[in-house]
Amino acid sequence: MGKKVLIAGESWMTSSTHVKGVDEFTVHSYVEGVGPLRDALASRGHEVVHMPAHLVPTQFPGNADALSEFDVVVLSDIGANSIQLAPNVFDRFQAGEDRLVELRNWVHDGGALMMIGGYLSFSGFQARAAFRQTALADALPVTMLPEDDRVETPGGMIPVVVDGTHPTVSGSGTEWPALLGYNRVIAKDGVAVPATINGDPLVAAGAYGKGRSAVFTSDCSPHWAPPEFCEQWLGYTNLFDGLITWLSEK
Repeated sequence: MGKKVLIAGESWMTSSTHVKGVDEFTVHSYVEGVGPLRDALASRGHEVVHMPAHLVPTQFPGNADALSEFDVVVLSDIGANSIQLAPNVFDRFQAGEDRLVELRNWVHDGGALMMIGGYLSFSGFQARAAFRQTALADALPVTMLPEDDRVETPGGMIPVVVDGTHPTVSGSGTEWPALLGYNRVIAKDGVAVPATINGDPLVAAGAYGKGRSAVFTSDCSPHWAPPEFCEQWLGYTNLFDGLITWLSEK
């Protein structure tokens, strides 16, 4: 049976300046990277709700009732600031809900959480994702580094499946395409790590209170996940379907 999945993040806005002789102009564009993941999950019967990054500060669920509309919450390439700094806090200086505390408590009470890697996941680029010092660090199955945790592998790095029987990876086989980078983390005690990359956790999954959490420390779309991984490899769909299914089976 399909699950209702919230994916927060996986979008960005780009500004580029064009200089032509003595003239210049700036062009702005909006880009979504959620497509491969959304399509993969939808193909397995899951209902996917995508909350783009620019809507997270105003629309991310702020309490257990709102979170419980979903079976699984996925954070992908969206930093802690975007979730914590709602407009009433950042613009109007009013105390409000700490949505990462609410998310942690929801997982502890039976919810399901996945974090996917990226420049604004885990600690992230120049440690700007900043999840390490938040309440959500308690709920994740991994410990985050205090510094920039990115490992760039531009030559391509092949993941290693170390436990092909684990439900999160059992449908994906043992031959995975190369990835171009990931976030380095440390698995907590008692956590399953069925797949690694460069000796570090790539997939990790564990219990938190009555709930479950999992991570995929590389990307679900380019640039760390090239088309050979996220578009051409059948195991991609099986992997993320396996993660969502395992998370929601509590």
